[in-house]
Formats: sequence, C-alpha cells, structure tokens
Amino acid sequence: MYGDPAGASGGGAGKARARELSFGAAVRRLRDAQKTAKGVSLYSRYVNRPAGRVLAAAAYRARLTPNQVTLVSAAFSGAAVAALALGRPSWPLAVAVWAGLVVGFAFDSADGQLARLLGAGSPAGEWLDHVVDCAKITAVHAAVLITFYRHFGLPGDGWLLLPLGFQLAAVLIFFGGLLTDKLKPKAGPGAPAPAPPSRLRAVALLPVDYGVFCLVFLLLGSERAFRLGYLALFAVHALFLVAFLAKWFRELRRV
Repeated sequence: MYGDPAGASGGGAGKARARELSFGAAVRRLRDAQKTAKGVSLYSRYVNRPAGRVLAAAAYRARLTPNQVTLVSAAFSGAAVAALALGRPSWPLAVAVWAGLVVGFAFDSADGQLARLLGAGSPAGEWLDHVVDCAKITAVHAAVLITFYRHFGLPGDGWLLLPLGFQLAAVLIFFGGLLTDKLKPKAGPGAPAPAPPSRLRAVALLPVDYGVFCLVFLLLGSERAFRLGYLALFAVHALFLVAFLAKWFRELRRV
C-alpha cells in the first residue's frame, strides 16, 4: 500500500556507535532486523525494502541521521512532483518523474531501517516520516491535475475530476491504514506467533503499492496511454478502498 511500513524514521544520531560497521556488515545487520512482510506487496518486499536497505547502509557510513534521510526522500519526491507539474509531457520527462518518485520511495524505506540500525527511533522522527508521506501522496495527484489542465487535450472536463478522486482514495488508504495500525492493540508477551505472510496477498496488493503506482508515469509521453493507465489504477484503488475500509472497521469493532 501507500507508504511501505518498513518503519518510521528516528531523531538524532541515535546511540553512540561503539564499533563502526562496514557497509557490508550494515547491510547484513539491516537484513536480519527487517520488519515483518505481512501486509506488504511483492514490490515493497523484493524491490523497495532491499533498495532501502542498501541506501540505509550507505547513509550509515555517511553518518546521516534518519531524519536527514527522510528529507532526502522528500527532496527526490518533491523534485519529481515539481517536474510533473511544470514540465511539458514527454518521454524524457516520463523517465525523470518515475525515477525521482521511485528513488524517493526507496529513501522512504531507508530512513526507518537506519533508525532501527542506530536504535534511534523517536515520535518526532515518525511524525516527520508520515507528514512527508502524506505531502507526497497529496502533491503527486495535484500535479497530475495540473498536467491534465495545462497540457492534455481532454475529451471532456470530467477528466479533471479523476486526479481529485484518485487523491481522495490514496489519502484515505494511507491514513486509514495508519490509523488502524495505531488503534489496534499490540500483541503482548505470550501471544501466539503471527501467521506467515501470504504470497497470494502480496501479489493482490501490487496494484495499490506506491512503487507500482509510480510505473504509470513511464507512460507520460503518450497522453492517451497515461490517461487510460491512470484511470485503471484509480479504479483499482477505489475498489481496494472499499474493501480496506470494511476490513479495518470490522477489526476495530472487535477490539
């Protein structure tokens, strides 16, 4: 789903580094400390988290803090959104926007992984991470609306409602999932071990994974292909939103 739940960023440099880890050792330590794959799509599990792991190890060696990594993520995503809003659609712009969003998403995973490596998680870091995520999700669909209005010869004005609807669905999925996770009680000591993550569920979640969503911008060089691809993803998000809201409400009613 939107925002890979790989962990929130932390504040400050964390605990003192008694022994500096090599890049390879940091990658191995991060792999061993990876959070559960439950509720995570195949893209986040096998592409975004491993990429974030490498970036987190590099950030560790560069002595960056988790919050600094969060801001790097915001910079890549913000540059991609600005290019989408201000540039004229073309195939080179398509690749640039996709690359900026994907790299920003990988750094979004890296900040939480670095926080766990340093033992530096904090409420302030988690707040910053989620605020950046929310801004990114909101801004990217606003930029699509600007592109539709400025550059596309739309068949009708109704198409201008599409980015607004997609924005609403994406924000509700992000916020609803985040709030549900916060309100559900955490498993205490002695609780039964969670069931292993379902590969079928991981495949089913691909259409609402942010990394998969980013792929639609590779179609930006063709107005028709982009509009139809964006419309198809919106339809899938709308269906998943209904299913997610019903599921989350049922789970919280049992609390």
